[in-house]
Amino acid sequence: MNGLQTHAWVRGKGPPLVLVPGLGCASWMYVRVSRELSRERTVYVYDPPGHGFSQGRRDYPRSIEDLTDHLAQWLVECGLNCAPLLGHSLGGEVVFDLAARYPTCTSALIACAPTGIPENPSVTMQFLRLLRDLPHERLPLLLPALSAYSVSGPALMLRLATDQSQHDTGPLLSRVRVPTLLLDGDLDYVIRSWTVRDLRRAIPDALVKTVPGGTHALTDSHPKTVARYTLDFLNRVEAHTRSGDAGAVFPA
Repeated sequence: MNGLQTHAWVRGKGPPLVLVPGLGCASWMYVRVSRELSRERTVYVYDPPGHGFSQGRRDYPRSIEDLTDHLAQWLVECGLNCAPLLGHSLGGEVVFDLAARYPTCTSALIACAPTGIPENPSVTMQFLRLLRDLPHERLPLLLPALSAYSVSGPALMLRLATDQSQHDTGPLLSRVRVPTLLLDGDLDYVIRSWTVRDLRRAIPDALVKTVPGGTHALTDSHPKTVARYTLDFLNRVEAHTRSGDAGAVFPA
C-alpha cells in the first residue's frame, strides 16, 4: 500500500473480521483473542504502517488520519471493504474515524477500551495512566509488548500520541452510522468508564458491554469474554441485515 509492504496475520474460517491494534502494538500481542475469534470467523490481525511487520517511513504515518487512510485502502485492496472491524485502544479511534470518513468500508464496529473520547488527554496524562495500568496486566504480555514498542519506536509513538491529544473526534463520532459495540474493562486505568459513557452518548445507538476485571489490554486479559461479546454482537447484526432490519437499535 503506497509503496509500503503491509502485513496481516490470518487465522480461522468463516466471515471476515479485521482486528486493528492500539498505539505501538503489533499482531503478535493479539494471539489469545484472535484464537477465540477464529472459532467462528476468519480473523485478519492487521499491522498498521510502522507497526509489527508492516513497513513505515521515517515521517509516516504522521497522524491518526494517515492510519485511517491506509486501513481504508488496505481493506479495499484485500477485498475486505464492508468487513466488521475490531479496534483496540487507539485502534478503536481509528475505526471510528474510518466509519465516519469511509462509511462504505465497514459494516460494524467493536471498540475495546477505545480512545477517541471527546476530551483527549495530553501525552503526559496518557503515559501516567498507562503506568498505573501496567501492574494489572498479565506478566506474559510484557515481552511481546516491549518487542512491539521497540519495532514502532518512540518517535512514531510520540508523534501519534501527540496527534491523538489534538484529534477532534466530536464531529466524527456523530457520523458513525454502523452498529457499534463498546467494550469497557472495569479495571482499565487508561480508559475510564465515564469516557466510554461519553462515547455511548456520541455514537448513535452504540451498545456498551462491561468486562468484569478487564484491564486496558482486555483483549489479552479476557480473550474469551471479548470474543463471546464480539461474536454474539456480529451474529445479531448479520441476522438483522438478512431480515432487512439492519438499522435496528441494539439495546444495552
